[in-house]
Amino acid sequence: MIREQIEEKLRVAFEPAHLEVHDESYRHNVPAGSESHFKVVIVSDCFAGQRFLARHRLIYSELAAELAGSVHALALHTYTLKEWEGLQDTVLASPNCRGAGTLA
Repeated sequence: MIREQIEEKLRVAFEPAHLEVHDESYRHNVPAGSESHFKVVIVSDCFAGQRFLARHRLIYSELAAELAGSVHALALHTYTLKEWEGLQDTVLASPNCRGAGTLA
């Protein structure tokens, strides 16, 4: 449900040419069923002329409610259409979780 909320908010705000929202919670030391860690790949010309930090701030402001709630981590991959075409539709994989310990 959180993934769908994130996706809808980003679609409305940025009208992306490409959008992926991946729930990566299962890769982290969280209880089963948690929706707390996400990776977003978003391609929008709304980002033209903006540095990555400014792009991320725009997304953070759109997802303020989710970030204040259950979303603990948000990996952002933000591109303009021209940048995305230069990547040949590839995105780096998320790193493995570095959380210590296991859940009891």
